[in-house]
Amino acid sequence: MTILQFNERYPDEASCIHFFKEQREREGIICKKCKSREHYWLNSLNMFQCKHCEFRTGLKNGTVMENSKLPLRIWLLAMTLVSATKKGFSCLELQRQMGHSRYETVFRLYHKLREAMGKRDSQYKLEDMVEYDEAFVSKATKSSERMKLKKGRGSQKQASVAVMAESSILEDLITGEKDKSCRYFKMVKIDNLKAKTAEKLIKGLIDKKAVVQTDESTTYSNLEDCIDVHVSELSSTKEGKFNLKWVHIAISNLKRDLQKYHMVSEKMLQNYLNEFCYKLNRRYFGEKLFDRLVIASICPYLYTSG
Repeated sequence: MTILQFNERYPDEASCIHFFKEQREREGIICKKCKSREHYWLNSLNMFQCKHCEFRTGLKNGTVMENSKLPLRIWLLAMTLVSATKKGFSCLELQRQMGHSRYETVFRLYHKLREAMGKRDSQYKLEDMVEYDEAFVSKATKSSERMKLKKGRGSQKQASVAVMAESSILEDLITGEKDKSCRYFKMVKIDNLKAKTAEKLIKGLIDKKAVVQTDESTTYSNLEDCIDVHVSELSSTKEGKFNLKWVHIAISNLKRDLQKYHMVSEKMLQNYLNEFCYKLNRRYFGEKLFDRLVIASICPYLYTSG
């Protein structure tokens, strides 16, 4: 949705209230007090009232907008801009596009949306064939400490990220050549490269019946309890490059994407990973990305397909 379309569809706060009301009614409202799903709409107060216990729920209650004093139109504008491009905005650029005066406000708003993206994707487990590897991405470090830190693998200048890609093998029936297609990705910031860390992630994020493909690192030497089938190959070999094709492409694109932010703190890194994966997993959604982001934002506790 372009800015012109946004202004036509949501010219004022009243139109945004009407839009969010319809969206919340469609997805369902859960009473915080009695867990009932039956509500009245109080037009004079712009609130829902439970039919059973009469507990009232505001439009922002139970959403990423809860406790925010910002108008709904500001939130909707932010969702429009964030979903309008495959690549993420820097908070400074989002602030400029929104014409907002306070950077801190836009920063908090954007990261709440990123957290909602992460919660949405956490509902899925990867299945079938899954590539798994780790990546090292640059993180913000103080200039006074930068020269003292070591370089290379394990450097304090870098953060570790576990990267997973759900892929499947395609074979040309005429030539017999094989290739790979990819569906979904997951990326998680990890504290270390220990085997227990990888095992915990694989148990939590990958279906046990999946085939997990890794390199021959000792980190993955004991995955029998986590997964039914584990295939390992040196990543430098032709077979290894094929097995980890999509996870390496994702790592390369992630590093390129993070460069535009200049300074990414380790504390907030997971939120940037959330946005990158959310958009990557919905790369064919087109204009529907806005609708899905709205749903993920207004109902973080209640999810539907997509």
